Amino acid sequence: MREFGVRPNRDLGQNFLVDSNILDVIGRLAELDESDVVLEVGGGLGVLSEYLAERVAHVHVVELDRGLEPALRDALDPYDNTSLHLADAVKLDLDALEPAPTKVVANLPYGVAATVILRTTELASVTTWVAMVQKEVGERFAASASTPAYGVPSVLAQLACDVRVGRKIPRNVFHPVPNVDSVLVVLERHSPAPPASLRTLVQRGFKHRRKALAKSLELSGGGKDERDRARAALEAIGKPADARAESLSPPEWRALWERLR
Repeated sequence: MREFGVRPNRDLGQNFLVDSNILDVIGRLAELDESDVVLEVGGGLGVLSEYLAERVAHVHVVELDRGLEPALRDALDPYDNTSLHLADAVKLDLDALEPAPTKVVANLPYGVAATVILRTTELASVTTWVAMVQKEVGERFAASASTPAYGVPSVLAQLACDVRVGRKIPRNVFHPVPNVDSVLVVLERHSPAPPASLRTLVQRGFKHRRKALAKSLELSGGGKDERDRARAALEAIGKPADARAESLSPPEWRALWERLR
């Protein structure tokens, strides 16, 4: 950081990895293989990027902060199997990456972690994710139905992947030391990403959490007709007509969607 005059940008949620011991933990969870193509979002100073480049076929490093380019170039230039993309990962055309990523391994900026994980589940080529995220975000992705943390990210991620919290991470592995706890969340694909209409149904169903799911659909633009159809569909899949969104498991959400199509 001193060499390149880097100052962490809190507005971008930058907390750089400074403890190299954590890299092997990430590598073991990701089960890195020399044939892997890894997408790393939030390259930072390139500490994780270098580690990945030495172990896999190719690394795509995406970094929004152009002020980090000199440090990243210094880290990546010795490797001919890396590509640096100075862009916003939320907007970058990830489908255009060549070679296509097979794994996502990243210390994700806190502000976009959930968005990046859900967006990358739409990349059919990706089968595994190991992401450093805020503890609450990781727990939300891995949450079971009818628990306080269960919500839209839980359902959308679990419709495509098996999700677990792989390990809690101490705050002192970062600089600056964050004010929140972090975890490594692990996702392993079992199905294609849910289609847009199913994602929209889940989002609308959770929009009014204190209401019954069917009522939430009515209030979010579906009207009484969709409310009544949803009540009937819920009963058809073995749920109460007044079931709430958080009571449905991901397979039940898919079953509900299939009846409402």
